[in-house]
Amino acid sequence: MDTETAELRLLEAAETLFDERGVQAVGMDDIRTASGVSLKRLYQLYPSKDHLVWAVLNRRDGAVREAIAAHGAAHATTPYDRALAVFDYLGEWFADPGFRGCAFINTFGEMGGISPDVAAIARGHKQALREYFAEQTNALGAPSELADQLALLANGAMAVAGIDGSPEPAAHAKEAARVLLDAALRS
Repeated sequence: MDTETAELRLLEAAETLFDERGVQAVGMDDIRTASGVSLKRLYQLYPSKDHLVWAVLNRRDGAVREAIAAHGAAHATTPYDRALAVFDYLGEWFADPGFRGCAFINTFGEMGGISPDVAAIARGHKQALREYFAEQTNALGAPSELADQLALLANGAMAVAGIDGSPEPAAHAKEAARVLLDAALRS
């Protein structure tokens, strides 16, 4: 098996297992079994579980950033609509039967206090979401704190949806975001 295939299998298996059980409950042997990659090869590619956790989060970070931008571009033509489209994207994600909450929030909760790398990538991911909102709100001429408020709504919806197992928090957050956007644009 070539390196690229082994890495992909390991990352996919680890991501699935981490989502289902949490990072700390999954051992490297579990990942080996699920991926079909030998334990020796696993450790050659990822010398520690921390390296693998970081790689999984890094991969997901890129995928989520791209998905949010693509969703906004495909479903909205104005910055106002692109800001609200984030919540539609979240609603679709929350409705997925495999949704177990935000990987960054979950992993930070498990390891953020003991792993500076996990803390850094989780913070960077959340900052990128805030920056996406800032692009939209800046284009609208809205106050800069609106981006923080929209990001807070989105992250709150992620946490509640993960706990409740329902897509409804996305719709509620979208309506709150609409109120905030409308109020900001009126003033």
